[in-house]
Amino acid sequence: MSTRTSTDAPAAGTTSARRGVGVLGAAAVGFVLAVQSQINGMLGARLSDALAAAVISFGVGLSLLVVGTALVPRARRGFRRLASTLRSGSGLRPWHCLGGVCGGFLVFTQGIVVGVLGVALFTVAVVAGQVTSGLVVDRFGIGPGGARRVTPTRMLGAVLAVVAVVIAVSAQLDGSRANWLVVLPVLAGAGVSWQQAVNGRVRQTADSAVSASTLNFATGTCSLAVALLVGFAVRGLPEPLPAQPWLYLGGVLGIFVIGGTVVLVRYTGVLLLSMGMVAGQLIGALILDLVVPTPGTRVDVSTVVGIGLTLVAAAIAAWPTGQGARARDLPG
Repeated sequence: MSTRTSTDAPAAGTTSARRGVGVLGAAAVGFVLAVQSQINGMLGARLSDALAAAVISFGVGLSLLVVGTALVPRARRGFRRLASTLRSGSGLRPWHCLGGVCGGFLVFTQGIVVGVLGVALFTVAVVAGQVTSGLVVDRFGIGPGGARRVTPTRMLGAVLAVVAVVIAVSAQLDGSRANWLVVLPVLAGAGVSWQQAVNGRVRQTADSAVSASTLNFATGTCSLAVALLVGFAVRGLPEPLPAQPWLYLGGVLGIFVIGGTVVLVRYTGVLLLSMGMVAGQLIGALILDLVVPTPGTRVDVSTVVGIGLTLVAAAIAAWPTGQGARARDLPG
């Protein structure tokens, strides 16, 4: 008995430490995502076309990653591993490689429903879909970290995260008009969790974050480009490209976002990764509103309270529950 305790305790402590560092890393990724969203939003405003801004952002990121793949031998070997694994049908399926499509669907959904539902309700719906899907994706072990059981603390943390986001955006919910379109951001949020899981699997198989990120950007760019061509046929061409170079940094930041998620999901699982990123996004949005506010921006007390509650939710979901937290420890 004593020998087993001395052997298992350090392993459990190491796992908890990695999980905690992973959540902090996820918050940092969420912060970068908030900055990226601000830049892409400004580019979309200049172009009068949010979808065109998304294609440019994905395209810039993809171009840099293609160059990186050409220069980094490990990334090239990663693509060879992916091709070999897909041909053999062992461990990785073609649908694992389509995570970027979910990112494209999220952006496409923004363009369709934000104007109807409002940003606040859109955000709540995305987070609700994201954390709910995160529980399911973790339970079935779709991500690279293995299956994780739906424990009371994880369930409580997920519910609290949604409540926290509702509080954080409550000041902007008055003008939102809920209707059936709310289903689309819920599905988009669910797709984000699935994207994080399968991208992690791709990274694990390729043994290269660059390979996984490049594949994600490639599939995302293709899906967005198709949507953009349809948009051109319906709405016409966007405004001319702006001259300010910093407006095209969204794709560069996106590399850090996707690269961070494919590395961290192995240690946190999809649910904690999503919750950490949500917390980081809210903190980043608050800092941006304070440092570089846009016209008409205000910081409400409810926003600060919601951010604090989001951090509490992440801490609750990350709380160690013993070795039974992994679904592989269950009978059968």
